[in-house]
Amino acid sequence: MSRMEPLTPPYDAEIQAQFDAIMRGAPPLMLFRILAAHPRAWSKFRNASLLDRGPLSLREREIVIDRTCALTGCEYEWGVHIATFADAAQLSDEEIRATVNGVSNAGCWSPAEQALIAVVDALHHRATLSEAEFSDLRACYSEAQILEVMLLCGFYRTVSYIANGFDLPLEAKGARYPQ
Repeated sequence: MSRMEPLTPPYDAEIQAQFDAIMRGAPPLMLFRILAAHPRAWSKFRNASLLDRGPLSLREREIVIDRTCALTGCEYEWGVHIATFADAAQLSDEEIRATVNGVSNAGCWSPAEQALIAVVDALHHRATLSEAEFSDLRACYSEAQILEVMLLCGFYRTVSYIANGFDLPLEAKGARYPQ
């Protein structure tokens, strides 16, 4: 169990509709049930969630999210994303392992993906980018895409803080870190 009590079914009709919209028929994640127990936090989370289709491809988006969650040690959210999106994002087993254990210039990534991972790593470790890191990113991505990368890194770092801080149990259908 987590350190905070999640909502339990039956849910209020409005909350159920919100869960249905996000989860597309699957049971709501523990993370969502905990946040939804606190209306202000749930509202802020949903409004800033970046769950909509942004300027990055699904693959690029998932690389950023998976690497961010791995760097923060958030197996909960990393596992949810790998289980839910890795196939659709066409992430190979090697690439999935590399989101956790690899270096930014691993040979499994394209040059553009290496630039993405280097930026995620830099933002995680230094909260800034060198001129070279920004230049490499700019060579491959538009301003809107670069902003999206930064927003995703910040948002999923926050998600990781919540999941790790509340010691959320891993989702039954979530992936586990590679050995």
